Amino acid sequence: MSQGRLSVVIPNWNGRRFLAACLNSLQQQTYSDIEIIVVDNASDDGSQALIRESFPQVQLITLPENRGFTGACNIGMQAASGNIIALLNNDTEVDVNWVEEIVEGFCSDQEIGMVASKMLLFDKRDHFHTAGDTFGTDGSAGNRGAWERDAGQYDRAEYVFGACGGAAAYRKSMLDDIGLLDDDFFFLLEDIDLAWRAQLSGYKALYVPSAVVYHHLSASGGGVTASYYDGRNSIWVLVKNMPGALIRKYAPRILKRQASLAWQALRAWRGAEARARLRGTVRGLLTVGSAMRKRRQIQRSKVVPDTYIDSILSPPK
Repeated sequence: MSQGRLSVVIPNWNGRRFLAACLNSLQQQTYSDIEIIVVDNASDDGSQALIRESFPQVQLITLPENRGFTGACNIGMQAASGNIIALLNNDTEVDVNWVEEIVEGFCSDQEIGMVASKMLLFDKRDHFHTAGDTFGTDGSAGNRGAWERDAGQYDRAEYVFGACGGAAAYRKSMLDDIGLLDDDFFFLLEDIDLAWRAQLSGYKALYVPSAVVYHHLSASGGGVTASYYDGRNSIWVLVKNMPGALIRKYAPRILKRQASLAWQALRAWRGAEARARLRGTVRGLLTVGSAMRKRRQIQRSKVVPDTYIDSILSPPK
């Protein structure tokens, strides 16, 4: 792939306090052909005015309502002109070489459809948020290296299951092939869902440790909202994407995990987050028909053997 334009899409909802640092770090990149798009989810904190006044070179797309992470990202990706499209949280700062390292990662292999960054905690920069996403045989999504101290254990570029949506880069031609984020997800696990579809269609995810991002973890999302969508969307991810043979193979692990999560939520019923997760799980089960309809198309598009998918899943912790 030739080294062309990279488009950065930043979804924003009331993130004014983070935007200047994020945008300034993008303007200092060593790679010059960058397009920056901020998609604003009807913020009322002055975000739009800040961008117009202080960052006039940034393309600002304003939405009349909050379309969530997925809605904002999809609108931004549709507007992007780059042959690489990166999603970036508004509460991040990127290393000066971030874009250049991403582009080099894609150039290393045409089968690479996704590049995962080395995401470190903003206020504890020797600790990881993620070194690429994982998916377990028990149906759990995870961040590789989360909360670990950076002691060089993830300093090697390697293939992973997927890229965290807080700093994920995608080959435009792959998105044209498999589609964008599933807008029904709204928020959370949409990156895992996209990684599943990419892997099933024969695209790989490369973790690039030299593409460094610092993240204010959960500064713009979490708590009850995250618990609900985690419960609901985790059901959808499994139903839509996991090949039938692997569901049958790992059914005991998957059911054990779901039962454990439900029991934990019931025991902590007075906690708002526990109740939200349980509501989300129930909602996921009640809407399984919609996920099944999407599953039929996804599984028809699968080009890799189940043995390959099995090889990239992680054992349960």
